[in-house]
Amino acid sequence: MRYLDPKNDLTFKRIFGEHPHLLQSFLNAVLPLPEGREIVSLEYLPAELVPEIPLFKNSIVDVRCIDTIGRQFIVEMQMLWTDSFKSRVLFNASKAYVRQIGKGVEYKGLQPVYSLSIVNQNFDLTSQEYLHHYKIIHTENSNAIMEGLEFVFIELPKFKAKQFTDKRLQVLWLRFLSEINDNQEVISQDFLENPQLKEASELILESGLTKAQLATYDKYWDTISTERTYVVDAEDRGYKQGIEQGIEQGIQQGVYLVAKKMIASGLSSSEIASITGLTIEQIEALK
Repeated sequence: MRYLDPKNDLTFKRIFGEHPHLLQSFLNAVLPLPEGREIVSLEYLPAELVPEIPLFKNSIVDVRCIDTIGRQFIVEMQMLWTDSFKSRVLFNASKAYVRQIGKGVEYKGLQPVYSLSIVNQNFDLTSQEYLHHYKIIHTENSNAIMEGLEFVFIELPKFKAKQFTDKRLQVLWLRFLSEINDNQEVISQDFLENPQLKEASELILESGLTKAQLATYDKYWDTISTERTYVVDAEDRGYKQGIEQGIEQGIQQGVYLVAKKMIASGLSSSEIASITGLTIEQIEALK
């Protein structure tokens, strides 16, 4: 038996976008929901296009759902990180929150929207924590919270780097996402001993997919590889441009420093201009 990577767009949606009880288990395990406010039932909402971000075209939210009390949950698996991704997440969650008014709901009847983004890259270099929970809070009193929007970002590489011995459901689900790679023949027995993780594992067996699905699976990796190349190229161009700009600025500062010394030595502006290449106006501004 060969298992496929659950982070792939096709397998991720196969698990969490077609089996609400598995999504319910995952969200209850991962999201910091208040005690006694766990999800008891979920209903899927139609997937929709979200605003395009650089390099990532035709982006679609992976899973959107609503529970029995009206809370909405937006779940995305993001293989590559860009600085504009957070803005996209904020926009999409805010749009879901505002759209509740269109159903004739009064402001006091608005239900929270939770956005969960699982990222297969480290993006917060200031923290060793893998889970980042954002709320709207008072700047001086963190206990004063404005309800409505909550955001959770999980950095899978940081999670994978930690050592866990317990079998909490959160740990198992994140291990499931971070440990299983493409065409892996053996997976942890821990996944097979838990009914929900066992079912999810069976859904990513290569033998359970059609030829067309496997082609879609492979095409997704090709797309990610292409996008990763674009990101690296863009970063390299920015790095080289920064070096060139730094060198140019350093040379310019050196010229100004020499010009100031010439001014102090009593040379005229025209003499300094002929030596340094600066304009008379630039030299006069240094006096």
